[in-house]
Amino acid sequence: MHVAVSRRGVARWRHGHPWIYRSDVVEGPSRPGIVTVTDARGAFLGQALWSPVSQIQLRLLTREETPITADWWIDRLRAAQARRATLDPPATAYRLVHGEGDGLPSLIVDRYGDSVVAQLLSAGLETVRDDVLAALEAGCAPQGVLLRNDASGRRHEGLPLAIEPVAGHVPDPLEVREGEIRYLAAPHTGQKTGAFLDQREHHALMGRLARGRALDLFCYHGLFALHMAGNAAQVTAVDTSADALGAARENARLNAVTNITWRDDNVFDLLRTLDDAGEQFDTIVLDPPAFAKDRNAVPGALRGYKEINRRALRLLHRGGLLLTASCSYHVGRLAFLTMLGEAAADARRAVVLERVLGQPADHPELLTVPETGYLKGALLRIAE
Repeated sequence: MHVAVSRRGVARWRHGHPWIYRSDVVEGPSRPGIVTVTDARGAFLGQALWSPVSQIQLRLLTREETPITADWWIDRLRAAQARRATLDPPATAYRLVHGEGDGLPSLIVDRYGDSVVAQLLSAGLETVRDDVLAALEAGCAPQGVLLRNDASGRRHEGLPLAIEPVAGHVPDPLEVREGEIRYLAAPHTGQKTGAFLDQREHHALMGRLARGRALDLFCYHGLFALHMAGNAAQVTAVDTSADALGAARENARLNAVTNITWRDDNVFDLLRTLDDAGEQFDTIVLDPPAFAKDRNAVPGALRGYKEINRRALRLLHRGGLLLTASCSYHVGRLAFLTMLGEAAADARRAVVLERVLGQPADHPELLTVPETGYLKGALLRIAE
C-alpha cells in the first residue's frame, strides 16, 4: 500500500517527528496497515503505520526500504531490551517498550516478572498484531501475555476496547520487586498496565532521603510510603480510593512494614486541615493524578497544582524536603516550575530547587517528540 504526503508532512519527518496528520496526507488507502510513504512527486520517504480514520494517520517505522517482517519486530524489541539491561534500582517490573521513544510507535510493553502486558494503540499496529506477539514470545519468552487494549485513545483509531489474554497465564495480582520492596501489581484490573512504573527511580530517591515525619499524598498502592518507611520515623499515606488503600496495606504486610498510617481522605481538604492546625513534617511526596486531560483544562490544573504545593510547602520544617510531580502532558515543564515558584512565594517560604525530575530511563523521551514525555517534577528543600 502507498501513501503520498504534502511538503509540510515531508518537513515534519525531516525535523524528527514520526507523526503525519490527516491534513498533510495527499492520498492513501481505505484500510489500515503498513504503507510505503512518498512525497507528492513519488520520492520514497519511509515506511509507516497507516490509520485511515485517525487524525494521526501515519507513524514512521523506518526510513529504509527493507521489508518489515516478524524478524524486524524481534530486532527492535531486542534493542529495547538491551537499553534496559541495567535498571537503577533493579526491578522485575518495568517498561520494556515506550512507543515512539523506542522507535516502535503506538506500542507499549511492560514487563511484570515472567509476564508481559502490552498495548496496541493504533489501527496500523493492530494489523500486524501476530508479528508483534511473535516478537514478544521470541524476545521475552514470557509465561503469559496480556493485551491491555482498554486505553481510550483506541477509540480515535476506530478500535474496540478490550482486555485480552493472548498467551499463557498472567496472574492477577502478581508479586514483583522494586529494589528491596516487594509489591503486588494488578495487570488485569489496575491503573495503566497494572502499576505505576514511571516513578520507580523517584521511589528509590525518596527512600534514601526521607527522614523524620513523612507524608505521602495521593499514595495509590503505597510505593513512595513503603520506600520512605525504611528511613522515616513515621509515614502517613493518603488516598481517596478504598481499593487502593487496601492494596497498599497488603503491600505493607508483604514487606513487614509497620510504621505507615494509611488514611482515606481528600488531599485538598487534608492539607488545609493540617495547615490550619500548624502541623509540620520533614518529608512530603505529592504525586497527584493528571489534573489536565486536554489543553483547555490547563489553567484550572495549574490552580489546583499551586494550591496543593503551597499548602505542602507550608507544612515543612526548615530543611524539609518536598518531592512534587505532575503527570499531565499538557502542563509543560516551564509552566510547572513557574507554578512552583508562585506557590513558594504565596507560602512565604524560601525554597531551594534541589533537582528537576523527569521520566525514568525505561520511559525514554525524545527531544523532537514531546508526546513521548509527560512526567515532570521537582525535589524542593525549605531553606535553613
